[in-house]
Amino acid sequence: MKTTIEIHDELLIRAKRHARKTGRSLRAVVEDGLRRVLDDPPIPNQYTLPDLRVGDPNSPDPLEGQTWPEARELIYESRRSR
Repeated sequence: MKTTIEIHDELLIRAKRHARKTGRSLRAVVEDGLRRVLDDPPIPNQYTLPDLRVGDPNSPDPLEGQTWPEARELIYESRRSR
């Protein structure tokens, strides 16, 4: 199947150089690269946010049932009292 893709100039130059050096076509090099990426297991997330929740996870959500203006008031109320 034919398709058109945009590749950064330097990457294309390197791929063509590699194809010439290994005696393969550019198409074969690109297909091999795609196969490697698609066949490899997915890379796990490099960083996972730490769980910084506080309080009892089974307690009811204090903001549940609040409208946005009401929730905003609760969130920023402590800043005003400083």
